[in-house]
Amino acid sequence: MNAPEDFTLAMAAGTPRVLVVDDDPAMQRMIVSYLGEHNMQVTAVSGRQGLVRALAGREPDVVLLDINLGDHDGLDLLRELRAKSVVPVILITGHRRDEVDRVIGLELGADDYLTKPFGMRELLARIRSVLRRRTMDRLNPVRQAEQNFEFAGWVFSQRSRRLKSPTGAIVPLTKGEFALLSAFVAAPRRPLSRERLLQATRVHEDVFDRSIDVQILRLRRKLEPDPSDPRLIRTERGVGYCFDVDVRTV
Repeated sequence: MNAPEDFTLAMAAGTPRVLVVDDDPAMQRMIVSYLGEHNMQVTAVSGRQGLVRALAGREPDVVLLDINLGDHDGLDLLRELRAKSVVPVILITGHRRDEVDRVIGLELGADDYLTKPFGMRELLARIRSVLRRRTMDRLNPVRQAEQNFEFAGWVFSQRSRRLKSPTGAIVPLTKGEFALLSAFVAAPRRPLSRERLLQATRVHEDVFDRSIDVQILRLRRKLEPDPSDPRLIRTERGVGYCFDVDVRTV
């Protein structure tokens, strides 16, 4: 099969911009046509090079990313994307049995997923839902006033949702990890109950795993030199957890 050409259906200025990354020409045409009929500007590309070219210009409002791209691994592209952008991503998976890929995708920072075959009305509804959440984040005055936080050599930017390690590497965060870390930096060296932390992770309704202990373990694996002997996120028996480190705004 010849690789499909990249193409764009342009709409009026101010309409949502959707980037479709899929190497199936029929799927490209169907998505572009349907979303275009619903007042969206759609660009369809077939792989990594097309994705890079598209992101070099004006960033889209949402990316639809197929996990199975032939010569490219969609999850690898998601990792690359999350290292430099917080644009919402909806994954497209090919089989209902690909649960592991869906879980990994959500862990890597995807916002939602769809399994083929899916209806165009459901796709449109999920895109609109992701766009509504992004708009609410931008309009929230508390979020607009957020600053960067520094602790133990780490730098955490809530506005850009970025975590930079002491070595300068960008460490991707899932939605649950982002919510937990936000709660911790807001209350350093204070014990926080599991109930309070659970409520913090519910700020975003699409957090995949609602088990606080599981999310704490995942965050420790990213922050702690030795997750089995945590120094930053300590367990407070009978209470919850404590972010046992000084935090300052930068």
